[in-house]
Amino acid sequence: MATILWFKRDLRLADNAALLRAVALGDPIPVFIVEPDYWQLPDTSGRHYAFLRETVLSLREALRACGSDLVIRVGAAVPVLETLRRETGASVMVSHAETGNGWTFARDRQVAAWARDRGVRWEELPASAVIRGPHDRDRWAAHRNAVMAAPALAAPCALPAVALHSDPWPETARLGLHDPCPERQPGGHAAANQTLESFLDRRGQDYRRAMSSPLSGATACSRLSPHIALGALSIRQITQATAARQRAVKGTRTGWSGSLSSYQSRLAWRDHFIQKLEDEPALEWRALHRAYDRLRPETPDAARLDAWAAGETGVPFVDACMRSLRATGWLNFRMRAMVTSFASYHLWLPWQASGTHLARMFTDYEPGIHWSQIQMQSGTTGINTLRIYNPVKQGRDQDPDGVFTRAWVPEVAHLPDAVLQEPWRAETPPARYPPPLVDVAEAARAARAAIGALRRDPAHGPEAARVVKKHASRKDRHFVNDRAPKRRARGEDNPAQARFDF
Repeated sequence: MATILWFKRDLRLADNAALLRAVALGDPIPVFIVEPDYWQLPDTSGRHYAFLRETVLSLREALRACGSDLVIRVGAAVPVLETLRRETGASVMVSHAETGNGWTFARDRQVAAWARDRGVRWEELPASAVIRGPHDRDRWAAHRNAVMAAPALAAPCALPAVALHSDPWPETARLGLHDPCPERQPGGHAAANQTLESFLDRRGQDYRRAMSSPLSGATACSRLSPHIALGALSIRQITQATAARQRAVKGTRTGWSGSLSSYQSRLAWRDHFIQKLEDEPALEWRALHRAYDRLRPETPDAARLDAWAAGETGVPFVDACMRSLRATGWLNFRMRAMVTSFASYHLWLPWQASGTHLARMFTDYEPGIHWSQIQMQSGTTGINTLRIYNPVKQGRDQDPDGVFTRAWVPEVAHLPDAVLQEPWRAETPPARYPPPLVDVAEAARAARAAIGALRRDPAHGPEAARVVKKHASRKDRHFVNDRAPKRRARGEDNPAQARFDF
């Protein structure tokens, strides 16, 4: 009897528990479903779709090399799976549990209902260390460490042949996706493995020191996040490869040990944040601390939102980051936090609107990390230290020679360093560059005052306690704050460690 093996965000053969389970059940039928409705969502984009296509086709090549194939079907999941059930007679389906956006959550509920109605046993295996259903948050970190320490699962050497037809892969025009990203990272398993190897062999040596700059971070950061988001590599594979490298460099004074230790912490933080979305799917659209739902206008100022998205705010370092992101699909962690902070605090935009735009722009969009971080950097969790980035200071600190700013905002390239990040202070402000949308200092003061007033409300504390109990990280060696460990004891997540990308 055939077993349907539904690939979603686990597009690999090695360390794939769902694949091995389907093999054990017998006659696995690997399938990937291109769902057109998903690609009409406001948080999806052409760069996501292009990266996905490269990764899926790479998986298909790997399956064919093992004697099998990847059946690609186009359509809504339920009718596609029903057609496969009728074609194969399958009464069992295996997949990994997916922690995606609200749309995928609703789709999986529909699939579960279909499976019950048709008598199909759907086995959903855990993805990484994320737990579905009730669990003890105090013991979660220990659980995560045990999962990472368990041996990675070997890929099967041979698989049964598959004779089912595949649909043609839909072109981007058919889905209405137009999203030029000329410097996007390539997808696929070869690219993923090369990226991991180059990070552990060469690029990661200065990771801890260099990751804050948009220039050095582009090389020093692992750049594995888009591959992790689609599961081309598992977190366990990366964690264990990093641990092997840590053993190799132990005792050296080359910078490797500190950098790899920091990287391991960020890998752990990734699972921690995805667990938050698994535990509370509504955090994609509702503030973690309910009082913050009333903090900003529900409808964004369209002119401000458009200017920020286009890199036309009149604040050069913000605009350089937004233009770079549009062209490359990537920003380093600190710049992601800064552009989010600027949108939420200085422009006072609702985090849902700015977060949706960034979701489209990040090739490595991972809903569990993304929405938790958007809320953290927008001050809506109720438990994190308020971090309002000064974009002028960030420009001077992270781009002291102005190389990044001048490359992406050529309108100000002629200005001296002294006024590069504040062109409104130049004797002759650049004619082709807009004045700043807001007074940076005044806007920050207003935001700090508004949030301070909300936090002083007596009703704030009990709700914050609820958030801590349900979501705050617990003390563990992988969650240690390098600079302020006392914050960890208060049940707060460490903003310095909890990053968008690693």
